[in-house]
Amino acid sequence: MKFIKKIDIFVFKAYSLLFVGTFFICLFIFMMQFMWRYVDELIGKGLTLDVLSHFFYYAGLTLIPMSLPLAILLASLITFGNLGERFELLSMKAAGIPLIRILQPIIIFNILLCIGSFYFQNVTGPEAQKKFYTLIYSMKQKSPELEIPEGIFYSEIPGYNIFVEKKGKENGMLYGVMIYSTTDGYEDAQIVLADSAELKTTADEKHLMLTMYAGERFRNMQAQGNMMARANVPYMRETFIQETDLIPFDNNFNMMDANVFSGSAQTKNLREIETGLDSLAHKSDSIGRSLFAYLQNTTYRRKVNIASQDSAKIARQTLNFDTLYSQLTVSQQQSILRNAMQKSTVATNEYEFRGLISKDIDQSTRTHWVEWHKKFTLSLACLFFFFIGAPLGAIIRKGGLGVPVVISVTIFIFYYIINVSGEKMAKSGEWVPWFGEWLSSMVLCPIGIFLTYKANKDSAVFNIEAYINVIRKILGLRISRHIARKEVIIHDPDYPVVKTELMALSQEWQAYAQKSRLRLPPNYLHIFFHNIDDHEVISLSRKMENLITILSNSRDAAILDALNKLPIVSTHAHTRPFHNYKWNMVLGIIFPVGIFFYFRIWRYRLRLYKDIQQIKKYSAFIAERIEKISEIE
Repeated sequence: MKFIKKIDIFVFKAYSLLFVGTFFICLFIFMMQFMWRYVDELIGKGLTLDVLSHFFYYAGLTLIPMSLPLAILLASLITFGNLGERFELLSMKAAGIPLIRILQPIIIFNILLCIGSFYFQNVTGPEAQKKFYTLIYSMKQKSPELEIPEGIFYSEIPGYNIFVEKKGKENGMLYGVMIYSTTDGYEDAQIVLADSAELKTTADEKHLMLTMYAGERFRNMQAQGNMMARANVPYMRETFIQETDLIPFDNNFNMMDANVFSGSAQTKNLREIETGLDSLAHKSDSIGRSLFAYLQNTTYRRKVNIASQDSAKIARQTLNFDTLYSQLTVSQQQSILRNAMQKSTVATNEYEFRGLISKDIDQSTRTHWVEWHKKFTLSLACLFFFFIGAPLGAIIRKGGLGVPVVISVTIFIFYYIINVSGEKMAKSGEWVPWFGEWLSSMVLCPIGIFLTYKANKDSAVFNIEAYINVIRKILGLRISRHIARKEVIIHDPDYPVVKTELMALSQEWQAYAQKSRLRLPPNYLHIFFHNIDDHEVISLSRKMENLITILSNSRDAAILDALNKLPIVSTHAHTRPFHNYKWNMVLGIIFPVGIFFYFRIWRYRLRLYKDIQQIKKYSAFIAERIEKISEIE
């Protein structure tokens, strides 16, 4: 216990309570979404509470592996968002505790959750899937609850269409009954009209007892003989006062055998999946060998029973099949064509049949591999989502159910789209199964590492300006100056001194441009293999910025406008691609890439030359303006 600190207990307690709550919330949401998929099998079947409870129980078990990652993501976001919002996380860091150490107890807990999720998917999940599919199929086979509406035809009883004009609310009698019966086939259909009727279920709930009062029955007659005989006996008419029909209608719920779904990949553990893959591979090889033998003996048959002397004669002759065919009679030609068509049709059907078998085996093999990888990826998703949610919560510092829920749902939808797309591609054969299933993990893992690194270094991940600056550096863009006139100026610029320094600086820039020959192509070796800064440009740029700072206190609008037009000089872009010497060497050795950076640096040198000319121009303008101000004063 000495390794467990109070801070570990505090963080774990805050996380675990939220995790339990978010887990059941996520499970409930998935259950509701899941229920809408099978609402047709639930409504109108008269299912007992026992059957419904089994349905929700097994559905909940199958949804646990999918609910865990979302619950972990949401709980970690809320937990560390709350800690950041209440400055508790800041206090821990101020005490010298790094973020990784704060996360340590929850990391251990989530690793155990990953192991538990994998064990659940490998042991409990397959059995739950088998029971759930068995239950769903049994529910689909169950007859619907008998509830005949008024004014429309009711066709849920097999072989019967019943129309009821009115129903008695007190006694349950049916009035104005019309029945179309096709139990003996459409050619022997019956129509029954009754003033009233009563429909009851037998004691064993396997039949319906339909008692009709004061009605007529019309039945088509199947006359033997020609069409004239049929026309003379169109139907039979029967009048009755009371008549009872016994209709087969099994209203019981019969659970089918669960072993029917034992061959599905979703109902197998890892060992059973591997065994199934071996069986499928053996079956595929057997079909391949069988097809090869079939093709050898039929389409691509090479052995022909011809005597040696006949084969020698054939070898010495040149056969022209068109000539042989034209010498045959028309009937012989038609016979040959019919035989050829029959053989080609038989061969085509045989190939299609064998192709369908091979396609089914390939589909089943891919499905088995997808389920094999899915048990690992869905378990690791718990850990990946934690390393996304916890650092993200520490960065945004927003707790509660507002921002964390929005972010969690957005991230999970993004993950779900990638996961489902990859799984579909893998099952269809467009991608290999391992890539389709691991694609979502390949996306989540770098994001988790990046966010954890940024949160541990207290970096501003959502600072848009920082990303804009990086893009500007890559594209070689610069920001412009925005020097506005100050409302309060404490010290006015010393114009004579500033003018002298500004003109001297302009001459230094011109001397540097002539000495460096900026317009000429740079030396390739100096760019990539000499890690030397251009200290002269750095010094000149620093002097210019100091003068601009002094002149920004000017009250003259023309001077301020000229200052805004002075460029912000890049002091390193014209020397080498990177500050790291090794990276520059690698770029220089990789010639095609080095050529790109070579021309990029030449571009920066030309831009520096233009900047120097612009500095000369506006320095002269500012000097003239200072002279005018001095004359006025």
